[in-house]
This record gives sequence, structure tokens and C-alpha cells, in this order.
Amino acid sequence: MNRRLDGVAGRAECVDFRVGLWPIFCIPEMYSGWNGWMSETREQLIKLLEPEVEVLGYELTELEVNLSHGRGTLRLFIDRPEGISLDDCSKVSHQVSALLDVEDPIASDYNLEVSSPGADRKLVKPEHFDRFAGSMIKARFRRIVAGRRRIRGQLLGRDGDVINIKAGEETISVDIDNVDVARLVPDWNEFLQAGTA
Repeated sequence: MNRRLDGVAGRAECVDFRVGLWPIFCIPEMYSGWNGWMSETREQLIKLLEPEVEVLGYELTELEVNLSHGRGTLRLFIDRPEGISLDDCSKVSHQVSALLDVEDPIASDYNLEVSSPGADRKLVKPEHFDRFAGSMIKARFRRIVAGRRRIRGQLLGRDGDVINIKAGEETISVDIDNVDVARLVPDWNEFLQAGTA
């Protein structure tokens, strides 16, 4: 197993190279259920890895799985109130690697990456919409809401399964299940000023 540590674009990242089996041939029909299989695999990996990450004192904010091209990627995003360092990523990577070695949930080749969520983090869990109320976000919806598929505005907060976003003078309410992707929109000027202070 090879290990590489990188600091990338405001993120601390640790990459762990894994080897497994991958078919040499491709039958087009096998991809008809690919998205459902990937979603199921992602949920199983969250159930396996989230408790391990939490025991170490971190939140697993997001897990991405991409096994579609040769060597795939299993990417974990971790966070804690005081922020994430490269050492934190390395610590989680070592622990998760050991668990993955024992459980062996992925049969194909993949890289394990552990990273901070970054300044433009995804909002995935319902509690993320509570924690970042008042922040600027951009979101893409699965279905059109108020004539829009995308929005950029201030996250007002969450009311049960509905989030409220203020875009200009308009307030849009949308079911969390209809949110395809939501990300924070960082104020880069604020980051630059903090970096020079």
C-alpha cells in the first residue's frame, strides 16, 4: 500500500492506494442498474465507516464513491469544530484503512482519500442546514421550484424537511429531498484578509 499526503485548495487530503479485482470485460447491460448499485454501496460504506470516524472525534460530513473507471476513488470528508489538519486526515485514513482491510467491502481497485470539506463545503445532512443558517449558498434542485432549477442566496435555515433560501427579495422554500447539491459560497475576500492578518 502506497500513501501520499497532499494539501490541495484549502483542503487537507490523504490518499491511500488500494488494490482489488476489476473485470477485464465490459457488458453494456451491466450498467443499467449502475446508479442504484453505487447509491446502495455508498449507504453501506457510510454505515460501516461513520461510527469509526465518530469514535475518533470527527464528523463524516460526506462520502463519495466513484468506481466506474479503472482505479476508483473512495473519498471521505471529515470535520470537527476546531477544523481539520493534515494530521487529522492521516489519523482517520490509517483507522479507516485498517477497517476496510478487515471488512473488504469494495472488490475493485480504489484510492482512499480523506479530506476536510473545504470552504465551499457541501451541505448534505439536515443539521448542516441548521449549522450554516445565515451563510450564502448555491443549490441545484432535482425538480424546478418557483421557476428555478438553481439558486444562489442566503440560507435562512431549516424548518423540518424544508429549507428556506433568500434570493434577492424573494424567499424560496424547498424540500430537502429536492436538493440535488447545496454548497457554501465562501467570501474569498474574507479568507484573503484573514490570511494576511
